[in-house]
Amino acid sequence: MTAAVAIDRVVKHYGSLQALGGVSLDIEAGEFFGLLGPNGAGKTTLISSLAGLIRPDSGTLKVMGHDVITDFREARRNLGVVPQELVFDPFFNVRETLRIQSGYFGIRKNDDWIDEILANLDLTSKANVNMRRLSGGMKRRVLVAQALVHKPPVIVLDEPTAGVDVELRQGLWQFIRRLNGEGHTIILTTHYLEEAEALCNRMALMKQGQVVALDTTANLMAAYPGASLEEVFVRTMQQQ
Repeated sequence: MTAAVAIDRVVKHYGSLQALGGVSLDIEAGEFFGLLGPNGAGKTTLISSLAGLIRPDSGTLKVMGHDVITDFREARRNLGVVPQELVFDPFFNVRETLRIQSGYFGIRKNDDWIDEILANLDLTSKANVNMRRLSGGMKRRVLVAQALVHKPPVIVLDEPTAGVDVELRQGLWQFIRRLNGEGHTIILTTHYLEEAEALCNRMALMKQGQVVALDTTANLMAAYPGASLEEVFVRTMQQQ
């Protein structure tokens, strides 16, 4: 079976800085996968490479069997990414923003799905509000909606709940769990380790551009009986 995401010996340098040092891992279809590590570990560089936003020095990345460089269009069609940065177009309201995002993937007249996304992200009342007038938390909700609007089989959430209130966080995870249950592959990076422990079936721990641990959440925690995921994370980082 083709992996949902296949990453093979990916290397990326910025001058003398090694951001990725030969990262390899496969993520199977339907997994809820955690990608964890301290700031500067290479997580965002890896996600940016997967999304085709930067080109690695060497190695390959595939989404649903499509190479992100040689078959970019299909790879990107199969991927939805929620970035860390609050990037938005200030000239449109929320619904217009989602319709435009749909158009990038050749999708028209999908207001029923847009309405469902808005409802699940508690954005219905903001549908006709200009993006400039939204709070930071509301803008982040729209970023999540944009990533989901073309119904990609693989969804990457890069710190999706950073700066977001607890109520939205709970609503978002309920929706994402539902999508995962319907077969979507979810890749999560987060600093909220309790989220990763509760949501992720398997995870990779990264440090200085390398994967230093890759296993099921249960096995990682079994290596340190009685420890929380945060304690497992800290001990793993100290050992490397």
